[in-house]
Amino acid sequence: MTFTEHCNTIFNQAINDYHVTDNIDTPINNPYDRDSIDNRLYLKCWIDTVQWHFEDIIRDPHIDPIEALQLKRRIDRSNQDRTDLVEQIDSYFRQKYSTVNVLPDARINTESPAWAVDRLSILALKIYHMREQVERPDASPEHREKCQQKLNVLLEQQVDLSTAIDQLLEDIEAGRKYMKVYRQMKMYNDPATNPVLYKKG
Repeated sequence: MTFTEHCNTIFNQAINDYHVTDNIDTPINNPYDRDSIDNRLYLKCWIDTVQWHFEDIIRDPHIDPIEALQLKRRIDRSNQDRTDLVEQIDSYFRQKYSTVNVLPDARINTESPAWAVDRLSILALKIYHMREQVERPDASPEHREKCQQKLNVLLEQQVDLSTAIDQLLEDIEAGRKYMKVYRQMKMYNDPATNPVLYKKG
């Protein structure tokens, strides 16, 4: 099993586990050992899944403004948790490939492995929810057909992205590419760099 096949299996597990209750307040029950990469992958997709439903709810045109503000705060926290988790996954890759002899002509990639895995997690969610639309009994045949076409594209994209990630990891392991990770510097979360916050101090 390739790394991305393993990822997609865990992502689907997290998505299906969430939809048992389909409730944004459902506590996570991560089945994997705390220090394992599987634990991080499951948690990553769980966060993405909950946030997917946050984004659905906040687009309700009739949402109470106070509830919307509370939800926006939860989305902000979720985004920070997601970013932190991606960095943890990249730390796993950095440790895993720390002893690789990088070739003199090795090249850098446009994104780190974990940010590509982040996109793979989101893609698994898109596939799940697009398949829901394809199978909606109350939808018109035209709607289901249009969604089936989109689902076909998403499935092709999943194959391509999975292949690209596996090839990137092979290149890193062989020293043909090297990892360089930039920590995210989100200024709006920092009271020292967000002018709305530091000017009130």
